[in-house]
Amino acid sequence: MAVITKYVVVRNGVELEKEFLVKKEAEAYDKMLDAADSLAAFIRQGDLEIELDDPTIEALSVFLAKNGPEVVRILKGVKPYVAPTKKPQAQPGDAPATPPKKKAPAAKARPKRK
Repeated sequence: MAVITKYVVVRNGVELEKEFLVKKEAEAYDKMLDAADSLAAFIRQGDLEIELDDPTIEALSVFLAKNGPEVVRILKGVKPYVAPTKKPQAQPGDAPATPPKKKAPAAKARPKRK
């Protein structure tokens, strides 16, 4: 018989359906939900010129909370990270790539004799 420990996040006395095997992941999820609640309250209190219903506000706040690091970078004006592109691999029949040229070793300076 195997014993498995599962972590469940409880919000407002209600267990959420999502289960975690690692306590740290459950705590991170709970923290993200706290941030989403704060964002939802902020959106509701804001004087927006458009009317948003509660499901839209909830979905938007969870999305922003899940992508918190990227949202912070955007708000700080930092350009998003773009992964470097890979160089295309040689196809059969292509000319072989020339190896980079090596620099000649620099001449060693000799002390002057008197």
